[in-house]
Amino acid sequence: MLTPKTTREVRLRLLEWFDLAERDLPWRGASPWAVVVSEFMLQQTPVSRVLEPFAQWMKRWPTPSALANATPGEAIVMWGRLGYPRRALRLHATAVMCDEQFGGEIPSTLSQLRSLPGVGEYTAAAIAAFAFQQRCAVLDTNVRRVHARVFDGVQFATTTSITERERTRADALLPTDPHTSARLSAAVMELGALVCTSRSPQCDVCPI
Repeated sequence: MLTPKTTREVRLRLLEWFDLAERDLPWRGASPWAVVVSEFMLQQTPVSRVLEPFAQWMKRWPTPSALANATPGEAIVMWGRLGYPRRALRLHATAVMCDEQFGGEIPSTLSQLRSLPGVGEYTAAAIAAFAFQQRCAVLDTNVRRVHARVFDGVQFATTTSITERERTRADALLPTDPHTSARLSAAVMELGALVCTSRSPQCDVCPI
């Protein structure tokens, strides 16, 4: 279990580090639709490969309704070399659903987000946190790896599926303020992407 002292110290160190290390990514601080597009594109794909396709996609389809008016085939063509083209179809289906059921907007509740095609537990939490500044535990591979190393002293999470213990611990780490909570979630993900990496962790510069 995390003690209050440990929790506060980890939060403080992560947020201070993130203030200096945060990457300037085009979907951060952007529209909820931009966050949705980025989350679909970033599934199993590194940031470096997503930046240009994301920019092209948002230029052509800046809103869910704009994509909903296109065909699934156009979405696949625009997806290009990102791989896993089924993601393009699910993103198109999500745009159609938003256009038809949510007035062309991205819904904000976890249950509504989970109803969208291709949106599972992680993606719903990420959209709620990063698009709507909600207090949600966001658990992707990077976050699970950071938590396993910092709190369990093991190299990787010991199970493929997320456990209830991981969910409880991730929730306990979050501050009560929703905005700060969302920023902390982004900070942990950034640490896993830049410092606490899978193959070459830079423990000598890790803030925690």
